Amino acid sequence: MSKTVTPWWETLTIRPEIIHSSGQIDDVQMSLFQALYGDGAERPPYAEAAYYGKITHPSPQFIQLLANVAVRLAGGSNYATAPALWRLDQAMGGGKSHGLIGLYHLAADPKNLSATDVGKQAFAEASSIAGNRIPADMNSPQVVVLACDNMTAGKGVYDLDGPAVTLHERFLWRLFGGDKALYDRYKDHHADKSKIVDALKAVNRPVLILVDEIMDYIRQLSDSALHDLAVKDLAFLRALLDSVNDVAHVAMVVVMIASEKDNMDLDFEGQSRRGELDQLLVRNGKPATINDNTDFAAILRRRLFESPAPNEVVGATAKVFAHTMTGPWQTKVFDALGAGWTKAWEEEVGRCYPFHPQLITLAEQEWSKLSGFQKVRSTIRIFAATVYTLSKRAERGEWAPLLIGPGDLPLSQDSVREAIIGSGLIADPRAQSNYRSLASADIVSGDDQTGSARILDRERHGSPFESVNPRVAERGATCVFLCSVVGSRGGGRQGASEAELKAAMFVPSASFGLADADFVLNDLKDVDGGGLASVEVIPGKGGHQPRLFMSTRQTLNMLVRAARGTISDDERDTEIANAAERLTSSGPFKVTMFVVGDLSRSPREVLETAGIDDARSTRLVVLDPRQFSLLNGIDRDTRAAVRAAMGLGDDKFPVQWASSAVYAIVNTQRRSLARGAAVTYLAWARVCEMTDVESDIELADKARSERLESKRNLETAIRRAYQHVMYLDLADEFDGEVRIEKTITFEHENQSSLDGTTVWKALFEAQKVVDVGTFSAKALLHNLRANDYGKPLDEVRDLFWGTPRMPLLPGGESDLQRAIYEAVAAGSLRLLGNDGAERSVTGPSEIGVGQSGVRLSKPEAGEPDGPTNDRVSVVTPVDEEKTAWSRTGSGNGGAKNEPEPQAGAEKQIAFSLRTSLLQDQPRDALYALLQALADMVDEGKSSYAEVMLKVRVDATAADGVADLVRNAGGNPDLRDV
Repeated sequence: MSKTVTPWWETLTIRPEIIHSSGQIDDVQMSLFQALYGDGAERPPYAEAAYYGKITHPSPQFIQLLANVAVRLAGGSNYATAPALWRLDQAMGGGKSHGLIGLYHLAADPKNLSATDVGKQAFAEASSIAGNRIPADMNSPQVVVLACDNMTAGKGVYDLDGPAVTLHERFLWRLFGGDKALYDRYKDHHADKSKIVDALKAVNRPVLILVDEIMDYIRQLSDSALHDLAVKDLAFLRALLDSVNDVAHVAMVVVMIASEKDNMDLDFEGQSRRGELDQLLVRNGKPATINDNTDFAAILRRRLFESPAPNEVVGATAKVFAHTMTGPWQTKVFDALGAGWTKAWEEEVGRCYPFHPQLITLAEQEWSKLSGFQKVRSTIRIFAATVYTLSKRAERGEWAPLLIGPGDLPLSQDSVREAIIGSGLIADPRAQSNYRSLASADIVSGDDQTGSARILDRERHGSPFESVNPRVAERGATCVFLCSVVGSRGGGRQGASEAELKAAMFVPSASFGLADADFVLNDLKDVDGGGLASVEVIPGKGGHQPRLFMSTRQTLNMLVRAARGTISDDERDTEIANAAERLTSSGPFKVTMFVVGDLSRSPREVLETAGIDDARSTRLVVLDPRQFSLLNGIDRDTRAAVRAAMGLGDDKFPVQWASSAVYAIVNTQRRSLARGAAVTYLAWARVCEMTDVESDIELADKARSERLESKRNLETAIRRAYQHVMYLDLADEFDGEVRIEKTITFEHENQSSLDGTTVWKALFEAQKVVDVGTFSAKALLHNLRANDYGKPLDEVRDLFWGTPRMPLLPGGESDLQRAIYEAVAAGSLRLLGNDGAERSVTGPSEIGVGQSGVRLSKPEAGEPDGPTNDRVSVVTPVDEEKTAWSRTGSGNGGAKNEPEPQAGAEKQIAFSLRTSLLQDQPRDALYALLQALADMVDEGKSSYAEVMLKVRVDATAADGVADLVRNAGGNPDLRDV
């Protein structure tokens, strides 16, 4: 590397967001929805017009679109010189969302956008088209955004759509900014063009309508349940697209990928709707693009660097290369390429800097033409990761190229390698897997130490070019890789020619001559000497040079990769559901139930008809993971449905036995891991059935082994995914029974809500159930209330399955029979008939707990005071001793003749209190309570305290209270409300 040239990493400043993300730029795929509605950490930087303008290249096509929309909105009497309706139909990665965000800023924040290059040029061009000056505020347009890739057909989002449901209604609500009167005036006229025109005029402002990814919404309308909605929505779109041209100062831009570029799978109705929209957009609108292939270099510079490099640095770099691209290098390499960039070298370096024209030409002329390559988006990801990695190498004093060419993409870096493989350059999923392996094995590994080409470079000692071109073999191999992954290139070419490889290996130094390049090339082709095992040398014909091509061969892993692509979401989720049902074990529960989902109905409707409310049966109810899940911010429907099944909420079911139903529910995030494992298992299962595999004993054995292992992994993933348990319980209130749902979440990998034993143990710790064989007479007595005495036995029995204040019994009726018998035998209970006569029994089996003619009664003499209405915890042999004294006033006080508390003994007080402090009476009562407690502490009348307090206080006093909590040894949770 010449010391007389300032390198790019010293003259260019990489944007901070790329540095902070270690080159893995995370907002390449811009989102109009996030730009408008993202909040906090979810709000992307490009949501600000100023930042957006800094990173946006003012391509001629984009400037024209912005200018025309500006004229249509704010061009005064000359608004008609610009079309009203535009369509962006580029394939994925073509900059459509980027363009829509720019249009939004044009209308919503013209002041800040006009201060940027793209804004200045757009306003200047708009003034030229209109023949008059465009107002700085664009006459304050109303922007209506329909981000259809974030909309559910038939289900509006209240914060955005208010009461609106149909696409027409949602459009009106946003058009009128939530004005209910205007909305009601027009909402019933979805297909009336004149009413739509009137509605657009009613806002008395220019109107910009932005519709993103309309086909994402249209595809949803194929659901048979949405047939009526589909008719209304299509009628509205037809009327709207026919109307926008008829209203002054209204513009509309629709993103709808051209059908030949869109791989969206549509049924017959979906294809018909696409065709109808196509015709409407062709008839009423004009196509537009945001950029073209020749904008790549300029877009990259804007997106990756804060400012362009000084002209003198760029010019000096070009001259250093040109000085050594002479002699044999010129005649045998650069002239042999026949590329335009070699003939306009200095101009091309100025256009592409810091990238080599050879790399930019490859991206512009070959990568961009591949149907799967997401053009600008994919290119930015690849190049962002590349410049970050190379700049870090330079910072460490390692070698980096003066111009980044096709051999300089560092495949040792995961972010670079995966950006290439996931960019769409490699269409076949099987080939993606194999090229990933080839990159690591034949070129350079992830640790930058091994890989055939990297080893050739590291083991080359004493060569004259060791310091100026230390990665020459890796650079040549990387060029072969990039030219091979695209498959067939133009003219039926495959791989890279020898001239292309040598150009990629070139450095502007006399220390590396053409003979050295030939030497390295021979090393790469010498497989026995450690060269590239995957490279095929294609002989040159008709005077053409030989070519090197990295090939992949059919392997078992390739077959699995291909099979994974054939697994549908329905197959995957069905396998998970079937496995979850199969893996469920009852444990102490009497029965397990698997509730099969039905995506055509709501979760509530599914649970309502599932037959869950089964009498006198402890039930572990496993909910279908296809429809029910918890957490990850999308569990509202599941929670509401389970609450209804528990008899809670305004929309509750009429249930009697909700307390004895416990729900096992999958975790949303862990379900996604299980889905991946399911796809792998199903793929291996399919590979095992392939004729080519079955006929090969070695492959068949390996495939069966992998299938078995993947099945084990799937079952483990499913067990771990079922992380949640929901059940009915009482709130921590002592002044009445408040039923609530409670949730247990398992954190240990060996715990699963599919395991009845594990669930029962967790419920035992939560005092919802009793352990096996531990429900004794004393536990029974402590769970009985005063009003339970005198009830028929069948009513007392039913309490244990229908009332959450009673624990669930693992042995069911037999546990209850045994506890009653023990209490009767100990003289703590009596059994009375309807005639008042006492019934005697000689064993638990003689107690008919289903009888209505036998009642429980307290002993006649020596019975303690009756119970209060406090809720009593489950008592087990382990807890009996402490519970007997700590639950003062609960049950019947235990066995007969229990001694009164002695002087100096303590009683434990537990209570929960929730009250408003806005009125004098509750405020005074709370003060008296706290004062009494304070006095007891001060006087030494309290030996132990366990405090959990939530209180809302004035913000100015909160910090002082928090300090007092810390002084007392607590850790306060202080938050805004």
